[in-house]
Amino acid sequence: MWIAAEFETIRVNVPGPEALITGLDEKFRAGHGFAVATLNLDHMVKLATQPEFREAYARHDMVTADGHPVVWLHRLAGTPVTLAPGSELILPLCRLAARRQVPVAFVGSTQTVLNRAAERLTGLVPGLEICARIAPSQGFDPDGAEAASILQSLDAAGARLVFLALGAPKQERFAAHGRASHPCLGFVSIGAGLDFIAGHQRRAPLWMRRIAQEWLWRMLHNPIRLGPRYLACFRILPGLTAEALRLRRARGTGR
Repeated sequence: MWIAAEFETIRVNVPGPEALITGLDEKFRAGHGFAVATLNLDHMVKLATQPEFREAYARHDMVTADGHPVVWLHRLAGTPVTLAPGSELILPLCRLAARRQVPVAFVGSTQTVLNRAAERLTGLVPGLEICARIAPSQGFDPDGAEAASILQSLDAAGARLVFLALGAPKQERFAAHGRASHPCLGFVSIGAGLDFIAGHQRRAPLWMRRIAQEWLWRMLHNPIRLGPRYLACFRILPGLTAEALRLRRARGTGR
């Protein structure tokens, strides 16, 4: 399935959370690694202007729809998908990891956040093994020497599922790097997901999430950083809408 950046096509190839869990369960049982990205409008803005980000995204095995606009665009194109944000994948994937006895690792955020998130998740998921918690330095280079050292540490710790809380594009670039150099590791990019679990950041109230207004909650709480980001997202929507309609007509699903 499609979602297009200006210069490259990125495919949402996982229709929803259940399909992702089924796919990762198969990867765990086979002993295979993977990289999972969660596509949103901010990523699409970056994909249009950052070649390294596009290249890293293209090397991911699985891409889910993270954000209502991506879901709506797919529906408009006649190929519906279900919302699967990275932050909402953490708990079900930890349950899967515990069931399959797969060691889990965290990379990103701060050590305080990682420790608190580990404490909460092990309390919620009996049998969950968290084998590594690594908070990279400021200015972390996802392709540099520190990244290589972290990957070696993850491998030595026995990690099989690695949650990346580095933010885009660093987490996707690190996942692509690790996918190539350590093919038995699995990476899932989750953005601020561990910060939410640790209570370091507050998610929008459930009623705002149900009416697709989480972006407004986030912007009101951090307008200087997120205002320009969301403006850039709104600017690409007309072109994406036109592309979705074109694809719908091309598939003969214009009803």
